[in-house]
Amino acid sequence: MINLLRTHAGPWGLGVLGLLSLFGLWWLALALFSSGEGLAALFTPQATLVSLIELLQRPELAEHVLVSLRRIFIGLGLALLIGVPLGLLVGSLRHLEWATTPAFQFLRMISPLSWMPIAVMLMGVGDQPIYFLLAFAAVWPILLNTAAGVKQLDSRWLQLARSLSATRRETLLRVILPGIVGHVLTGVRLAIGILWIVLVPCEMLGVSAGLGYYILDTRDRLAYSELMAMVLLIGVLGFLLDAAARWLHGRWSHV
Repeated sequence: MINLLRTHAGPWGLGVLGLLSLFGLWWLALALFSSGEGLAALFTPQATLVSLIELLQRPELAEHVLVSLRRIFIGLGLALLIGVPLGLLVGSLRHLEWATTPAFQFLRMISPLSWMPIAVMLMGVGDQPIYFLLAFAAVWPILLNTAAGVKQLDSRWLQLARSLSATRRETLLRVILPGIVGHVLTGVRLAIGILWIVLVPCEMLGVSAGLGYYILDTRDRLAYSELMAMVLLIGVLGFLLDAAARWLHGRWSHV
């Protein structure tokens, strides 16, 4: 049966089948564990899809989505500005790697959300603590993957650059950076997944726009089917961001 589906449906068809199965499990869970009345009726797939269609027609939704995407890209940009240079240094200097690895691993294992109260106390409410938390969450996969890429560079490339009397700048721009782009993009993809998870609770820090803010707003208005539609929309947007990162990585890998 699985071979038949694989032959006739292809990867896209199987992917759609998997998503439909997820909706089927959602409906089955509600049928088995809820009465189907009261609040439970607002969380059904049918009610959620109706609310999602209505939600997509509201002009203010685009503002919240754009604000959240802006925060994602700024947080990712800050993580790249910090993580790539640090990764280059850590991957190139063994003693620096030995000195920093315990500290980096210690900081990496602290949940970014645990810094939320401290970030608000130091920076106040608004975008600044969100940017800090997002950058803190995203920097580790970028840093570690960059360092791993530097260590896995073919030493013959570096020897060839030295034999051609390449300067350090030329070696960095012509040999090292092109050689580690795949690793950096892997780190970016991992970072995007982490950022998207951290973003929503971060946007509950007293801001007035964003997907996390809109989640709280629907809860306060007791619009529960709309809340579930927002959860579904967040999943769709996260899926599209990850698909874009996978496409970028795959395109570079085949260059």
